[in-house]
Amino acid sequence: MATPADKLASSLEALQKLQEQGVVAIRSRQLTRTNRERLTRNGFLQEVMKGWYILSRPDEIAGESTAWYASFWEFCAAYLEERFGDNWSLSPEQSLTIHAENWNVPEQLLVRAKRGDNKPVTLPHNTSLFNLRSSLPGPGQSTTKQGLRLFSLPAALIAANSTTYRQHPTDMRVALAIIQDASEVLSLLLDGGHSKVAGRLAGAFRNIGKEKIADQIIKTMRAADFVIREEDPFETVAAYQPPPRERSPYVNRLRLMWQEMREQISGKFPEPPGLPADKEHYLKHIDQVYITDAYHSLSIEGYRVSPELIEQVRSGDWSPDKDAQDRQRADALAARGYWQAHQKVRESIARIITGEDPGAATDADHSDWYQELFGPSVAAGILKPAALGGYRTDQVYIRNSLHTPLGVQAVRDCMPVFFDLLREETDPAVRVVLGHFIFVYIHPYMDGNGRMGRFLMNTMLAGGGYPWTVIPVERRNEYMQVLEQASVHQNIEPFTEFLAGLVDKALLE
Repeated sequence: MATPADKLASSLEALQKLQEQGVVAIRSRQLTRTNRERLTRNGFLQEVMKGWYILSRPDEIAGESTAWYASFWEFCAAYLEERFGDNWSLSPEQSLTIHAENWNVPEQLLVRAKRGDNKPVTLPHNTSLFNLRSSLPGPGQSTTKQGLRLFSLPAALIAANSTTYRQHPTDMRVALAIIQDASEVLSLLLDGGHSKVAGRLAGAFRNIGKEKIADQIIKTMRAADFVIREEDPFETVAAYQPPPRERSPYVNRLRLMWQEMREQISGKFPEPPGLPADKEHYLKHIDQVYITDAYHSLSIEGYRVSPELIEQVRSGDWSPDKDAQDRQRADALAARGYWQAHQKVRESIARIITGEDPGAATDADHSDWYQELFGPSVAAGILKPAALGGYRTDQVYIRNSLHTPLGVQAVRDCMPVFFDLLREETDPAVRVVLGHFIFVYIHPYMDGNGRMGRFLMNTMLAGGGYPWTVIPVERRNEYMQVLEQASVHQNIEPFTEFLAGLVDKALLE
């Protein structure tokens, strides 16, 4: 007679066959009722709506959103294809966010369909999908990306409403920067007689420094006897104007975000004290605050550590006992890695407070920090040596966050630009806030991004003479919420004020 384990293994084999076919959105008909119920009961399947499921992890806490956010786009593509065949498309506005490589999960996905019913479809974790009965892109005006039917970039720019420029200025500027020649939009403007849209696009291109394209649109439309009035649809002039030949949406987004956010930080952070005169005293303070910092930083990541364990690890009075419980061992290895990485960060800071550029120092040293952070886990056989090889080689998702970190190739494009921005920045407060935020926004590693981000924050603090600052675990929820505001809504002010309050407190201690 088959045991419960045998039965579960059989159901998992059926699930594996679907995975091998690349299926993410699973229809009820693709698995037998027995397999569905067994896999759902054991946490390997999660029901999205009646008749539709996604893969999940048995160790995922009830109510967690990670599995859903990781599956969102592929699920929606499969669901829409099943329901509407090829007679659907994401809205022009939503198409533009995808062209701009913004893969954050929207609260409501707007879809056009010939047979749309103008009703929302409720999805998990306060997300939804709205089927608008409306026209689809014309011949030659559509494209497909990761299974999603989109308006082509030129068609989306022409069909999008004017409020999109004010509601999503970064996405719009990134999308506009991809256009390299006026001819990419002119044929659609002329064929459709879109004189008002032409004036809006001319103003938008001029806003981001693409004067030649703006002039060509106006000149050509007038030559075709259209009355055109140029109008800038943005509320502000772009703080950063993409170079004419820079088409990477990732690089342009990063530089746009940096320049726009730095204006929000100005005046909201304590004045930098300047590099310390007594450098030994500054480094001694870092040593004194270490146990507190390690406890809070590791606890924020979910490790169960105590000041006593941290002290044992720091003194070397501990070894990774293979007979210890897995959880205790993982906690102790994380604590040991944090100690080793902290020593490397301290070495970086020692150079920074003697005048070395903080951006250059962290660019040179951050890979060493990371290797020390996870070195003990590799030595203990928990992680493979390849884990220390550099930036991640797979997509990663942030627990309970609508923000989708950059893809693998985008990480490699953006990390050098990130360190360039740190080197170019003259305001210590901006380096502190955006150094931490942009690093975790990119999320360059499979694990440890939060700890690395806080290390980077403290090296930037040292560059302005600010003291080492601890983010307390008791304020973890607030910390995550203000990072989410910056990642999803491009609002850096709450995160700035959060850090400023902690730095103010550290200055008084």
